[in-house]
Amino acid sequence: MLDNIILEFDKIISALFTEPESTRAIPSDGIREYPLSAEEKKKTISLMRINHCGEICAQALYQGQAITSRDKNTKESFKKAAQEEIEHLAWVNQRIKELGGRTSILTPLFYMGSLSIGITAGIFGDKWNLGFLEETEKQVEAHLSSHLNMINPNDQKSYAILEQMKNDEVRHAEMAHYHGAIPLPTPIKIFMTISSKIMTKITYYI
Repeated sequence: MLDNIILEFDKIISALFTEPESTRAIPSDGIREYPLSAEEKKKTISLMRINHCGEICAQALYQGQAITSRDKNTKESFKKAAQEEIEHLAWVNQRIKELGGRTSILTPLFYMGSLSIGITAGIFGDKWNLGFLEETEKQVEAHLSSHLNMINPNDQKSYAILEQMKNDEVRHAEMAHYHGAIPLPTPIKIFMTISSKIMTKITYYI
């Protein structure tokens, strides 16, 4: 039990205070940097800051769900998805640096909130746990699609990153459905949508 507590605490420290690394090639590698106006760059940085915070939250969510998941295969699925979210985090983090931006100062707060939600979702059982995951990934996919329409189409470096992230989130949702996800009640879906909008609105600026 003590070993598990230390391991989970180490994950928190790693997510919040260490430089994320990607085992896959960054999708933007090899793509020419397109010159952006000051306003376009500011907008892209803000959108990428939202995605950075979202990936931090995704790690926390998967961590919490894995902690309380009962099925071994489900736990492994969460861990695999969490690793890909770390890769997403590394990609977005690098892009923000390339553009001269910064990440949100509220990241630790959102991380702990998402960790609590993940643990709670898992307590209700694996099918509800997976249902929450599936709905989360569907909303993230829609959110990334909107960002793809908002950035300058000539900014192919940012576009490549967001496009690959979206493809991965689709697979995560499909994985959850395959393992037996139960559709969430409409009020919960609405609550998740409202919460997401509040987070994105805040992190766009802070």
